Amino acid sequence: MNKQNIIPKFQDIIKLSKSTFIKNILVVMSGSAISQIVGFALTPIISRLYSPSDFGIFGSFNSVASIIAAGITLDYSQALMLPKDKEDAFHLFFISCLCTFIISFVLLIVCFIIPSTINDVMKTKGIWALALLVVATVVFGLNQSCQSWCIRVKAFKHTSGSQVIRSLSSNGTQIGLGFLKAGHIGLIISTVLGNILASLNLIRVLLTDTIVLRQLIRWDRMKKLAKEYIDFPMYSASQNIINALSSGLPVLILTHFYGIAVAGAYAFGIRILWTPMSFLIGALRQVLFQKAAEIQHQGGSLSPIYIKITAGLFAIAFLPSLVLFIWAPIIFTWIFGSQWQMAGDLSKYLILWMMFVFCNIPAVLFARLIRIQRIVFFYDLVLLVIRIFTLILGGLYLSSLHTVMLFSFVSAVMNLILILLVGYIVIRKERWVSKEQFL
Repeated sequence: MNKQNIIPKFQDIIKLSKSTFIKNILVVMSGSAISQIVGFALTPIISRLYSPSDFGIFGSFNSVASIIAAGITLDYSQALMLPKDKEDAFHLFFISCLCTFIISFVLLIVCFIIPSTINDVMKTKGIWALALLVVATVVFGLNQSCQSWCIRVKAFKHTSGSQVIRSLSSNGTQIGLGFLKAGHIGLIISTVLGNILASLNLIRVLLTDTIVLRQLIRWDRMKKLAKEYIDFPMYSASQNIINALSSGLPVLILTHFYGIAVAGAYAFGIRILWTPMSFLIGALRQVLFQKAAEIQHQGGSLSPIYIKITAGLFAIAFLPSLVLFIWAPIIFTWIFGSQWQMAGDLSKYLILWMMFVFCNIPAVLFARLIRIQRIVFFYDLVLLVIRIFTLILGGLYLSSLHTVMLFSFVSAVMNLILILLVGYIVIRKERWVSKEQFL
């Protein structure tokens, strides 16, 4: 009896090890592992070369850049995953790149019209910050489009390699400029440079397809596809912008109420918590989206993979989150230096929110696949209002620590609601389709 139970399990393990889905995740994770190990290993050095104020300004710049970049392709870069025909997908890729250049040009004009206003928001000075903001926006949009194309054609080795290139170049430059006392300017330049080099690596994949498919580009086809996938710019891109506002506003609001040092501690804490999380998230986001789209094209069921991946992420996240909740202040002070104790105190409570962010990746991806962007858009709008209200209320009546604690708890609850909502809709849609087919 025991032998019969063992043999199937062993066969399941062999079958799992040969799974293309698992192999693709491992390929992308290998790049994530190297990039995150390099980044984490160098962070104790970087944390001693820059002050909390440097990270506060860097965080403010990133917040503004992320909000703009969230809608830079109008999310047509995500839509290109859905068409069965490669030619249609390439048209959507071209549309996403075109959107990137148009929006970046508009940003450039705005920077010329109200330079002081933008600098005030980012806590920067001079034209260099505005120039870097425009460059960062263009690079992010092109990187997003190229990465989506690489995922569609299963060029996971290139997306993996790009993560390594970004980490090595960005962290290496931060250390070099840190020794030169470049301050927040060094942090910003290093990040932009890392994204540029990572994008150049992805562009290599496109060269062959571009030569073959560029002659097939038709403006009338682009217009038709842009209209067919209009829900992506209307809801998905808007949703991305709202999410970026939700993630970026804490730095800006904390700066307003508690000063740039507290905002820097918050930004540094998020950076440290996100680093190990992105090790798996980056790989899973790429491979899961491609795999789920493939299942959908073949008429398969999405609910089993949604439930398994989401439950697995909760299982993976629980123990590390518990450890950080108990010992984060001690860990931060020991590894990064005494000046980052506040970052550890804030991270103790931020880990609750980040744990649910880690687990909601299937919900975010599947919402796009089953085309419920409109529902998620209104959910994110409510989330943004609640987060802003929480931060302002905390800023007026609470300490910085209690404000972050309340903000983290509210964000965690809202992310759990999203996970349950998308799961419910996925299961309900499949039951409705099965019932219709039966009838």
